[in-house]
Amino acid sequence: MDAKIGSFFESIGNFFSGGDQIPWCDRDVIAGCEREVAEASNGDSEERKNESIMRLSWALVHSRKKEDVQRGIAMLETSLGNDKSPLHQREKIYLLAVGYYRNDDYGRSRELVEQCLEIAPDWRQAQSLKKIVEDQIAKDGVIGIGITATGVALLVGGIAAALARKN
Repeated sequence: MDAKIGSFFESIGNFFSGGDQIPWCDRDVIAGCEREVAEASNGDSEERKNESIMRLSWALVHSRKKEDVQRGIAMLETSLGNDKSPLHQREKIYLLAVGYYRNDDYGRSRELVEQCLEIAPDWRQAQSLKKIVEDQIAKDGVIGIGITATGVALLVGGIAAALARKN
């Protein structure tokens, strides 16, 4: 019984805190990736340069700062058409989905993660992200309904109070 109660309170906590399992990236990692890209741009192979850019893109879309996430999205969208490898395309689309999720654009994130699953239906990371995105969409819907209901209740209460004062 205690386990059920603990599980209930944990789920309530996750509901309000947005407890997803997507990792965060700090500024030090981003700075390291930026140095790596700069070094790779100075005469290294194109493959090493592209790998460095992918690591930087990953770090940016996993950042807590919206401007970093936006920068990561822009980098990924720019490089998306340049790569013909289905594996690289899938990775970039997934990272774009993470970026849009971090920017609270859940509809776009869901579209992108569904594209990933068309390429690789058994990809657990994409399946997990899809569930997180859909849970967030549902949570936003519940919160929106709650806000609307509260607004209606306050309006009805105000009208009732105004009518009571008249009488």
